[in-house]
Amino acid sequence: MSKFNGFLEEKVMPVAAKIGAQRHLLALRDGIIATMPFIVIGSFFMILANLPIPGYADWMTSIFGPNWAAKLSYPVDATFNIMSLIAAFAVAYRLAETYKLDAMSAGTISVAAFMLSTPFSFQFMPVGAKAGILVTGAISKAFLSSKGLFIALLIGILATEIYRWVVKKNIVIKLPSSVPPSVGKSFAALIPGFLVIFVVWVIRLLVELTPYGSINNMFMTILGEPLKLVGLTLGGTIVAELFVTVLWACGLHGTNIVKGVMEPIWVGAMGDNMTAYQAHQPLPHIVTQQFFDNFIHIGGTGVTFGLVLAMVLFAKSQQMKQLGRLALAPGIFNINEPVIFGLPIVLNPIMIIPFILTSIVTVIVTFLGMDMGLVAKPVGIAVPWTMPPIISGYLASGGHISGAVMNIVNIVISFVIYLPFFKIYDKAKKREEDEMNVGEKKELIV
Repeated sequence: MSKFNGFLEEKVMPVAAKIGAQRHLLALRDGIIATMPFIVIGSFFMILANLPIPGYADWMTSIFGPNWAAKLSYPVDATFNIMSLIAAFAVAYRLAETYKLDAMSAGTISVAAFMLSTPFSFQFMPVGAKAGILVTGAISKAFLSSKGLFIALLIGILATEIYRWVVKKNIVIKLPSSVPPSVGKSFAALIPGFLVIFVVWVIRLLVELTPYGSINNMFMTILGEPLKLVGLTLGGTIVAELFVTVLWACGLHGTNIVKGVMEPIWVGAMGDNMTAYQAHQPLPHIVTQQFFDNFIHIGGTGVTFGLVLAMVLFAKSQQMKQLGRLALAPGIFNINEPVIFGLPIVLNPIMIIPFILTSIVTVIVTFLGMDMGLVAKPVGIAVPWTMPPIISGYLASGGHISGAVMNIVNIVISFVIYLPFFKIYDKAKKREEDEMNVGEKKELIV
C-alpha cells in the first residue's frame, strides 16, 4: 500500500496538480463548489420527504395532510433545482476574475445566455391523463437543476471567453471618468453582452432546425443513443455504469441520462423477476433497477458511502472533516451530491479515478456473486432508492441475508479503493490550510 501511495504522490499527483491548476478547470471547480450550500440544504429536505420508514408517509399525512411531501419539496426546488443557474453565474464570475475582467458583468451575462439556451416549453403529464400537454412560456425545473448543469458550465466558459475577446479588442463603450464606476461597468458590458446573447441565440436557432429541438435534448440524445446497444449482460452493465460515472465526473447527471435510455429494459427485467418470484420460479435476470439502486449505488453513484466513511475516520484537513460530517447523513440515504459537488469529484483528476473504478469493481463483484448463486438476485420488489444500505440489500433480495452481506462487501470495496486516493487529496488540502495559516500569522506579526 505504501508503494501505491508513493506512486500516487510521485507520478499521479504532479500531473493532476497541473491539470487542476488550469484556469478553466479551476473556474469550473469553483463554480460547482458554489452550489454546495444549496445542495446540502436541499438534501436535508429531500431526506425528510423520502424517509424509507414503514408508516412514515401515513403518519405525516395524518398530521400535515395529503400534500405534505409536495410542501417539503418547495425548499428542494429553491436549492437543488436551481443548481445550473448558480453554476452558470459562478463559473463565469470565477473565470472573469482570472482575466481581471468585471466578474459581476460576466456572471450576469452568463446567466442570461444560459436562460436563452434553455427551452421555454416542455411536456407535462397531468395525473390520470393519457397524453401529455405542451406547456409554453415556462421552463422545466429539470433544466435548471443537474440536468442542465453541463450546458450551464459550457455557457459560463463560452460567455466569458467572448467577453474577454471583446474587451481585448477594446470594442467597449467608455464613459467619462465623472460617471459612477458601477454605471460605467454596466455600459462597458453592453457590447460583450450583446455579442454573447447573439451567439447563443444563433446556436439555439440552428439546433431547433434539427430533430433534437433544443440544445439540452441534443446533448441528452447524443450521449444516450450508444446506451441502447447495451443490455442486461455483464459487459453491457459495465458499459452503462461507466457512462453513469463518467458523465457525473463531467458534471452531468449521469444517472438520469442513462436511466432515461435503460429504464424500460431494467424495469422490464424487474417485472420478469417479480412474476417469477411470485410463481416460485428461478429469477431470470440479475440486472434490474434494484441492482443499481440497492446494490451498486450505495451512498449514491460511485458507491461513495465508503468515501464518506474515509472522510469521517481519516480526514486531516478541516475542509474534509467538515464535509465528511455534512455528507454522512445524506450518504446514509444514498444522496451524494454534497460529495460529488463539494469535495468535489466533478473534474477532480485525483478523485475521478476511484469514483469510476469503484463503480466498475462493485458491478463485477455483485454480478458474479449473483450469477454464481452466492448472493440472492433482486426479486422485483421496488425498494426505495433512499433506503439505507444493508437494509436495502436485505429487502431487495426478498429477505435474504446474502443481500445485506453484499451491501457490506461493496461498502468495504468502496472504502478500500477510495482511501489511498482520498489520503493523497486530503494531504494536499491540509498542506494548503497550513500554508494559509502561516501566511495569516505572518500578516499578524507585521
